[in-house]
Amino acid sequence: MKTPARAACIIGWPARQSRSPKLHGYWIRRYGIDGDYRIEEHAPEAFAAFVRDLAAHGYVGANVTMPHKDAAFALSEPDARARAVGAANTLWLDGGALRSTNTDVEGFIDALDHSAPGWDRLSRSAVVLGAGGTGRAIAYGFLERGIAEIHVVNRTRARAEEMRARFGSAIHPATWEDLPRLLRETRILANATSIGMVGKDALDIDLSPMPEGSVVGDAVNVPLVTPLLDAAQRRGFRTSNGLEMLLRQAVRGFELWFGVRPEVTDELRDLVAADIPRR
Repeated sequence: MKTPARAACIIGWPARQSRSPKLHGYWIRRYGIDGDYRIEEHAPEAFAAFVRDLAAHGYVGANVTMPHKDAAFALSEPDARARAVGAANTLWLDGGALRSTNTDVEGFIDALDHSAPGWDRLSRSAVVLGAGGTGRAIAYGFLERGIAEIHVVNRTRARAEEMRARFGSAIHPATWEDLPRLLRETRILANATSIGMVGKDALDIDLSPMPEGSVVGDAVNVPLVTPLLDAAQRRGFRTSNGLEMLLRQAVRGFELWFGVRPEVTDELRDLVAADIPRR
């Protein structure tokens, strides 16, 4: 069997549940590329050795998922976006250098642009739930788009304080008790926690304080419609789901590895969505 000219992979622990092979495989076939995309499951203690020998394993680059994003950042030469967020989810080989970026930033923002055009003109403030790597990526994306005040709600306030130290005075640490007041004052809400994912508790938030015409985005992609998005849709809010973020964040990595900037199509969206529980 002929070996593909170029191959990339997703590295995680676990990673077998990833939809990325279906996503990238669709683009490889659509653009007639002599390439492949695979799953690599490696425990944290084995990650560094695997990544340092990425080329020897036959790869030109990789996606990185939990729990390896911080290690990927430390082992690579991060670009400005990865440095700003402090985590990497995309690796590529550039000559002898292992470089990295964080495409969660454009993934979430591009998903909002697609699902709720003009969202960034609704409010000068936004609320972000969660202060982990995804929360940092979303907050950075909001800052890039000119959102002046980002209220970060986290279970431990110290993590939100760390985000303020990283990004500056536009970040306002808050607690869950502050949420009703904050929702009255914004029209943009983003969930960057894993709450609401299949197998976890629902994200039980009263959205009634939010003004009419608000926008709610959720980074969770399983299920397709999380309890938060269901509640937002019932109030008539525009929503952006985790599937759209998954598709959009994949674009730059594919371009870096295979030299083609792929298009997110309805056919691709339906293909990946068919593999995700709706609720």
